[in-house]
Amino acid sequence: MKHKLFLLSLSVLLASCSDEFFDLTPKDKIAADIMYKTAEDFNLAVVSCYSKLQSQVNFYTECCEYRSDNLLVDAPTTGTQDRYDIDQFQENQSNVLLSEFWANFNNNVYRCNMVLDRIDEAAINEALKKQYKGEALFIRTFNYFNMYRIWGGVPTTRKVVTVSEALQIGRSSEEDMLNLMAGDLKQIIDANLLPEAYSGNDAGRVTLGAARALLGKVYLTFHKWTEARDVLVPLIGGAYTLLPEPGDVFKVENKMNSEIIFAVRFNKTVPGEGHGFWYSRANLTDHSGQSQQLVEAFTTGDKRKTLIEHVAVPGERNVYALQKFFDTRDATTNNVGNDQIILRYADVLLMYAEALNRISFSNAATSPAMVALNEVHTRAGLAAIQSVDPAVANQDAFNKTIMLERQLEFPYEGHRWFDIVRMGEAKAVMAANGHNISDYQFLFPIPKTEMERINNEALLWQNPEY
Repeated sequence: MKHKLFLLSLSVLLASCSDEFFDLTPKDKIAADIMYKTAEDFNLAVVSCYSKLQSQVNFYTECCEYRSDNLLVDAPTTGTQDRYDIDQFQENQSNVLLSEFWANFNNNVYRCNMVLDRIDEAAINEALKKQYKGEALFIRTFNYFNMYRIWGGVPTTRKVVTVSEALQIGRSSEEDMLNLMAGDLKQIIDANLLPEAYSGNDAGRVTLGAARALLGKVYLTFHKWTEARDVLVPLIGGAYTLLPEPGDVFKVENKMNSEIIFAVRFNKTVPGEGHGFWYSRANLTDHSGQSQQLVEAFTTGDKRKTLIEHVAVPGERNVYALQKFFDTRDATTNNVGNDQIILRYADVLLMYAEALNRISFSNAATSPAMVALNEVHTRAGLAAIQSVDPAVANQDAFNKTIMLERQLEFPYEGHRWFDIVRMGEAKAVMAANGHNISDYQFLFPIPKTEMERINNEALLWQNPEY
């Protein structure tokens, strides 16, 4: 039973009939002094933090894939105006998708803070206490990291606050955001709060390796190349490995394989724990949303190209699923159950190569950066990149080659927009896709609802040009 299945236990707990159940506690809430006592109480609270991640999957679609040169919207249709605006770089403060993401991320932070406010004083097993604290710290950081990548510095809290207190919290500086995120992840690593791996029912929970991988990505985002290299080194050649075939990584019968470091889990057999098809089409002749830049980026022999093609779902009429996220519906729930992979070893290898190249350029065949890059490249069925190749002739070319490799390796996984911004190529990449963007468009507008709620530009100011 994966950790998402624990939600079923929560449902049973809330629905149980007993003398204690018939009290005046609102049925949609669990009072803190009742809930946070036993190890199981804290487990359920931590699972609720994981659960919120399930509702964030469309964030990677809207703010990462459609924002980038991977996917496009030719014209808005009913229900896609906000997506179209993001795709066309004409979103404004009233974009509903952005408002929903802001509320969602902050709600998840609140859930994590509810655990963190109480865990240190909990009278539970010390090993579990460390684990639950580490999980809450990781998930809170992950939410703030996503917020930072689309809005820059945002109001942050390390504890549960009242509504009136929240209205007095201003935007954090770049330094404060880095210190918060890196500090929490370093705490996990230095204090060894999380295990290296889980087994059985706990498979899929956050591990120490996930904390290292996320910290490496945080450091890269802030251009802390040396720090990124140092935190990623223990993951290279360790417990995680590339699977022989790229397609095997995503097979639903092969979840949490040796390449997966962290994923948002789904289970199609449990009501409410599955989802519909991602990026499906009703007709192979319909426009798929794929850009020509993405399709033409693949060279002959690249095994990853088939993963972005659509295939018919057996037994379904007019349903063509993306090969990367292929599954069949559960007969009872009518859902599919692909996990949203957040961190995997191919990502670590390419982040490592990126950090090394930024620190000191070397295109020698045996250099760690070239070795890491070629591990991913050759796994796709391609010949190794050679030192004499113009694609790795100098530091800038090497950076662009890593960026291209990331596009080929991770389409539809929610990396592309953040990659091209972090790697300094967003303006050039989007210009090739017909969008002449400005620096301010690396960020998104703060939702108007939040500006009005705070109503104090000294605390919460709008990003420039919006």
